[in-house]
Amino acid sequence: MAHVSASSEQYNYEIIRKFAIMSLVWGVIGMSVGVYIALELAFPALNFDIPEITFGRLRPVHTTLVIFGFGGSALFATSYYIVQRTCQVRLFSNGLATFTFWGWQIIIVSGALSYMLGYSQGREYAEFEWPIDLLILVVWVAYLVVYIQAIRQRTQPHIYVANWFFIAFILVTAILHVFNNLAIPVSLFSMKSYGAFSGVQDAMTQWWYGHNAVGFFLTAAFLGMMYYFVPKQAGRPVYSYRLSIIHFWALVFLYMWAGAHHLHWTALPDWTSTLAASFSIMLLLPSWGGMINGIMTLSGAWDKLRSDPIMLFMIASLSFYGMSTFEGPLMSLKSVNALSHYTDWTIGHVHSGALGWVAMITFGSMYHMIPRLYATKVYSIRLIYTHFWLATIGIVLYITSMWIAGIGQGLFLRAFDDYGNLKYSFIETVVFLHQPYVWRAIGGMFFVAGIVIMTYNIYRTISQGKREAAEIEAKIAARMARA
Repeated sequence: MAHVSASSEQYNYEIIRKFAIMSLVWGVIGMSVGVYIALELAFPALNFDIPEITFGRLRPVHTTLVIFGFGGSALFATSYYIVQRTCQVRLFSNGLATFTFWGWQIIIVSGALSYMLGYSQGREYAEFEWPIDLLILVVWVAYLVVYIQAIRQRTQPHIYVANWFFIAFILVTAILHVFNNLAIPVSLFSMKSYGAFSGVQDAMTQWWYGHNAVGFFLTAAFLGMMYYFVPKQAGRPVYSYRLSIIHFWALVFLYMWAGAHHLHWTALPDWTSTLAASFSIMLLLPSWGGMINGIMTLSGAWDKLRSDPIMLFMIASLSFYGMSTFEGPLMSLKSVNALSHYTDWTIGHVHSGALGWVAMITFGSMYHMIPRLYATKVYSIRLIYTHFWLATIGIVLYITSMWIAGIGQGLFLRAFDDYGNLKYSFIETVVFLHQPYVWRAIGGMFFVAGIVIMTYNIYRTISQGKREAAEIEAKIAARMARA
C-alpha cells in the first residue's frame, strides 16, 4: 500500500518512488533543453544576447540532466528495486539510501547551475567544479555500500545476473570518475584547480573515461535493467542464463580497451588506436549476444507485442541496442572514421543509443515498476501506445537527419577540385546543415511530447494508487472502529 510507512514495508519502496519521480522530472526538463539547443543550432538568433542560455552553456546542461538526472535517477530507482526483489532483502540502510537521493539531486542542480553561470571543468584549469566532483564520489561510495550490503545480506543463495551488471556499473563508474577528474586545487580553500594530465595523455584519459562511461553507465547498467524487466514483463525466464553470464564477462572485459578509437588520425600512437578499434570490433559479439538473449526471451510470447505496449518499448530498445552496437564498431574502423568523426554522424549514433536503447528500456521499465510501487494499475494503456509511437517517430527523424548531416559534412570536407584545393568552403557545409538541423529539432519535439505524456500518465497512476490506498485504510479503520 502506498501510504504504509517506509520502516514497516517489506522493502524500502519509498526511496525508489522518489528516484523514479525525479527521473521523469529531469527527463522532461533535460530533453526540453535538448530541443531548445537543437533549435539554437538551426536558428542561431535563438541564442539571443543572454550568456546563460547560449548553446555553449546549455549543451552540457542538457547532457547532465538527461544522462545523470534522468538516466542516473532511473538507475538508482531500478537497481534498488531489483536488488531487493531478487535478493529478497530490504535495503541495508534507510538513512544512507536517503542520502544517495538528496546527494544526487544536489549534484544535478549544482552541475546544471554551474554550467549556466559559466563555470566548467576545463582540462588544464577548472573553477568551482572540484567540490562537486568530491560530492559525487561520496554519494557514489554510499550507493556502493547500500547495494553491496543488500547482496551480502540476501536470503537467496543465487546472485541474479542483473545484479552483476549493476555491480560492474557502480564499481567502474567510480574508477572512471576518480581518474578522469584528478585535479590539484590551487590552495586548500580555493575553488580553482589544475588538471593532472595534459597533451595526448589528457586526450587518452578523456576518451578512456568517455567511452567507458557509455559502456558502463549507459550500457552495462541498463542491461541490468533489461535482464530483470524484460523477463518479468514477458512472463518468461531469460532465454539463456549461460549466455547472460558470457555476455557479462565478455562485455566488461572488452569495453575497457575501446576508448582510443575516438582518437584515430591524432597525436595518439597508431598502435593504440588500432588496438582500440580491434577491441571495438570484438565488442559486437557480446553486445549482440545480449540483444539476442533479450529478444529470444520472448520465445513463445510474441503475441504480447500485439496486446502489451510496455513490451513494445522493450523490444524496440533491444532493436536499437543491436543497431547502435553494430554502428559503433563500424565507425571505429579507420576508413569509416575518417568520414564520420567530428561530424554529426557521431551525434546521430550517440542518440540512437541514448534515445533508442537507454530511454526506451527506461520507459518500459518505469511503466512496469511504478504501478507496482503504488499497488495499482497504470492509468491509461492508450497513452502508453501514444507515447511509444511519438518516441519512435522522434528517434527515426533524429537519427536519419543526423546521418544525412554527418555523411554530408564528411563528403563536403573531403571533396577536392582539379587543383587539389578544397572544393567547398566551411560556410557551405553550414548552409547545408540547416535543413537536417530543423528535422533533428522536430524529431526531438516528438520525443519530448512522448515523455510529457508519460509523465502525465504516471502522475495519474500515482494519484490513483494513493486514492485506492487511502480508501483501503479508511475501510480498515472503519472495521476496527466497529470491532
